[in-house]
Amino acid sequence: MERRITTDDYFRMPETNRPAELVYGVVREPPTPFYSHQKIVGQVFLLLRTHVAERDVGDVCVLPMDVVLDKEAGLIVQPDVMFISRERLSIIQNHVWGAPDMVVEVASPSTEYRDRTVKLSWYRKYGVRECWFVCPREERIEVVDCAAACWESFSGAQLVRSRVLPDLTVKAEECFR
Repeated sequence: MERRITTDDYFRMPETNRPAELVYGVVREPPTPFYSHQKIVGQVFLLLRTHVAERDVGDVCVLPMDVVLDKEAGLIVQPDVMFISRERLSIIQNHVWGAPDMVVEVASPSTEYRDRTVKLSWYRKYGVRECWFVCPREERIEVVDCAAACWESFSGAQLVRSRVLPDLTVKAEECFR
């Protein structure tokens, strides 16, 4: 039987750079991502950070960063990249206390199914507005509108369209350089 802990217990644990999540009171520690995964995470972060900083519309962060979706239920996740709009920056208090406006999950063979099912359902439930699934094998980006439960797919020279960042002018292929 797995030992359950509270959100407060989780935050009393030693600080680490390893990915970890608290899933309804159970600590989940997957292995660190592959280099190719982190390279794409870095590129997506750079593209989004540049766009957001130029327009002063909020902030972008890369994992590992804890996002507390539900303190009482003990639900803490670590998306690969996240954007929080300027109007909502107050949810950042050492950790992110509430849903980011947008999250990005870069697909890994060991996490893709969970990201697309379980984590996406949490993101929808707790108010994330948009979720990107970056698919390295197909060099494709799927953008999910969490409220409308609809998505679009972008690849190659197509401009990725975002409802959260409507002025974004990034070609899908730029995320895979």
